[in-house]
Amino acid sequence: MFEVVVTTCLALASGGAAPACRDMLLAGYETPTQAACEAQLPDLSRKYDDPRCVPIGPALEITEVAPGVFAHLGRIEEPDQDNRGDVANLGFILGADSVAVIDTGSARWIGESLWRAIRQHTDKPVSHVILTHTHPDHVLGTDAFRTTGAKIVSHATLPRALADRQANYAESLTRLIGPAFAGSTAPDADITVEPDAPMQIDLGGRILTLHAWPTAHTGNDLTVLDQETGTFFTGDLVFHLHTPALDGSVLGWLDVLEQLQTLDIARIVPGHGGPVLDWPEGAKDQRRYLETLRDDTRAAIANGTRLGDAVTTIADSEADKWQLFEAYNPRNATVAFTELEWE
Repeated sequence: MFEVVVTTCLALASGGAAPACRDMLLAGYETPTQAACEAQLPDLSRKYDDPRCVPIGPALEITEVAPGVFAHLGRIEEPDQDNRGDVANLGFILGADSVAVIDTGSARWIGESLWRAIRQHTDKPVSHVILTHTHPDHVLGTDAFRTTGAKIVSHATLPRALADRQANYAESLTRLIGPAFAGSTAPDADITVEPDAPMQIDLGGRILTLHAWPTAHTGNDLTVLDQETGTFFTGDLVFHLHTPALDGSVLGWLDVLEQLQTLDIARIVPGHGGPVLDWPEGAKDQRRYLETLRDDTRAAIANGTRLGDAVTTIADSEADKWQLFEAYNPRNATVAFTELEWE
């Protein structure tokens, strides 16, 4: 098999370093032979500089967690040049007519590798790319699907949130993962879902229900339920092993988890860890952590503890139960303190 690539470069900030370049996939132009691939190049040359044909590149590792439902397990690490930003769970669901992708990773190369993984299982078109929230490790690979005609779907508040943060995200990931970030851009949403107005997508005999939630993990959490198998993609509403990251409301998050208990779910794909967990057992540890975060924060406020001192002790009983605790818990304590001090 052969695919079409073009060169994309990333200007690095360090002291006049030369731009770092890589081959960027143009998804949707794969062919079984090099001759067939090269026959496409004259038309593509009108849109892209120097497109060329190369043997097909590596695909992401995926697991079929239910019939027709696939998940990729991201590393439980901070993004760096070794993992190249592959630190979040992603997935896709196959219907009779088309495919839906759920999240795309921290960089375009991850979205490209996810596309190749899809093509190992089906030649059906990708009709929708569904983004579960605004954090960069879930959305910045989306541009890889731009050439496929897929519609980008998000929570109604995600476009504004992403617009406000995209420059900071790009600067941070350029520094953290370097050349692997080349070609990555923030996506625009084609379809948005309003809170309390669930939307359904039909992939051809396979219905997905999308639900936009009130402020919880973030202000723009969106979940995806595959009605056929009861598989529920939670995004970062559920963390496993990885310390939860609070960027919204600790009270709102606990309330949403309570609402999720009422849904008919067979299994979940969390945003980190797993990649598949039983329900509701799969959220038990996270619920305990959030309750501890809430209760310790309230106690610190009641005792008159200053924020700078409180963040060093809030939820410290959870330290040995989570990975990346030192990176995330102080931030969580700060967000929770700011929320709860005005109760």
